[in-house]
Parts: sequence; structure tokens; C-alpha cells
Amino acid sequence: MAERLGSVPGVVLVSIAAAMWGLDGLIRKPLADSTSAYTIVFGEHVVLVLVTLPLLVPAMVALWRAGPAYVAAGVAVGAGASALATILFTKALFHGDFITVVVLQQVQPLIVVVGAWLVLGEQPRRGFIWFLLAALVGVWLISLPHPLEPHVHGLTPVAETLAAATLWAMGTVFGRFLSRRLRFEHVMTVRFAFGLVAAACVLPIVGAPAFAGFHDSVWIAVLALVTGLFALGLYYYGLQRTPALLASLGELAFPVTTTLVGIYVFDSSLRWTQWVGVALTVTVISLLPVRRRELVRLPAGEPALAT
Repeated sequence: MAERLGSVPGVVLVSIAAAMWGLDGLIRKPLADSTSAYTIVFGEHVVLVLVTLPLLVPAMVALWRAGPAYVAAGVAVGAGASALATILFTKALFHGDFITVVVLQQVQPLIVVVGAWLVLGEQPRRGFIWFLLAALVGVWLISLPHPLEPHVHGLTPVAETLAAATLWAMGTVFGRFLSRRLRFEHVMTVRFAFGLVAAACVLPIVGAPAFAGFHDSVWIAVLALVTGLFALGLYYYGLQRTPALLASLGELAFPVTTTLVGIYVFDSSLRWTQWVGVALTVTVISLLPVRRRELVRLPAGEPALAT
């Protein structure tokens, strides 16, 4: 299995993982009626840490040996991208304005571009900007039935979504940084462990219960395993062979899946401009494996992308 995945370009695995995240709202949003965002995120991390418990000690040893910068990155990925960002995203969904969340979430690639340049030394080549602009236009068209009449509802979901997007963007950057010295399963385990600590610290501050009822706990476990463990396993396996700049574009498979879920599960419909957006975004993502070596200039000492 590992040999087969190893022959797949990393950006493809990142895109598959992001497409799986698009299924997240199917489970997460219905839970809003009976369970708080803080309880959901804590429950997810309990399940994830229990599943990866055999890897915890080796992962922490590897992180410590990598040095202080890697420890700080591990804490940032776990506490920031895994716990706080997920809480903020869940709370934004709870406000019910799905369009605001999806549209504003797409500032994430722009933040990754800056972070990857400053932290990782990755520089976009000339062709990258066209891929980025095309992808952002595609997502904009997908998210808005009337693309020339954008709208948002309330400052609270706007602030929550932008904060989540920033934390997730830096999670991509620091995750790529960690993958330089840690195995992908250790990066994932570190993320879950520090995420659990952060989520546990939040509970008494906001007065939220640690666990939900039996029914919701079952679905929280499903959420953790499908869009958490399995998707993030693919994601970090792909990220160790993918520049953060390319990963940020591959992650735009998320809004495409979210949109298709809305059509076939919630019986919604798309205007023609939204179908154009789907086609444009899918085209950009499908071209990434072919054009990946032409889009990013890697820093000295970084292995070249596979042909």
C-alpha cells in the first residue's frame, strides 16, 4: 500500500484529503443542534489520540530531537491548526451562514504563499500566480450564486472564519516544516496530541462539557476517523513530498466537494456560473501534478520534485 501511494504525486494525495474534508459539514453542522463546538472538537481529539497512542512516545522523541524550532512548530500545528481553528470553523458554521464561511475560507492560499516564502523559503515561479488566480476565481464563482453581488452576514462569523483560515494556512506551512525532519505519521500524532491539550484547556474556560450524549459521541468518533485520521494521514503523507505553495492549491478541492455534497445530499442547485467555477477549480487542481515542477522554486538543499 505504501509503495502504491509513494508512486502518486504528493499534491494528488493532498487534494484527495481536502476533498474528504468537504464531507465534514455533513456531520459537523447537524451536531450543532445538540452539542457545542468545544465539546465536538475535544471529542474528536480524544478519539484521534487514542487511535495514535502507540505512536505518541516515538513522535514526541523525534520532535524533541529535531530541536526547539520544530517543537514550537508542533505546538502551533496542534494547538492552532488542529484545535483552535477547528473550534472557530465549527462555531462559524453554527451561525448558519455557510456562504460566508466558504468564501472567506479561501484567503487561506494567500496566507500560505506569504508564510511559505518567509518560513520555508519557497518562492512561486511566474506561472504560479496564474494558477492561484484561476483557482481563487473558480472558488469565488462556486461559493456565490451571484458573483458580482458578494455578501456576508455578521462580523462574528467573518472574524471566526478569517482566524480559522489563518491558523489552517500556517498549519500547512508548519506541517511542511515538520515533515523535513519527522515522518508523516509522527507529524500527525504530534498534531493530535497538542490539539487535545489545547481543546482540554478551552473547556473549563468556556464552561463546555467534555463529552456529548451517546448518539452525538458516535458521530463525533466517525468525524474524527474519516475526516480526521484517514484524511490527515493522506494529507501529511502527501505534504512531505509537496511544497506548501502547491498544497495550498490542492486544498481547494475542499469547496468543490462541499458544493457537490450540497447538490446531491441537500438537494440544492447551482447556477451556471457556479458550474463554471467547479470546472475551473477542478481543471487547476488536475493540472497541478503535471505542472508542479514549473510552479515553485524550492530553497537550496530541498529535494527536487519527482518527475
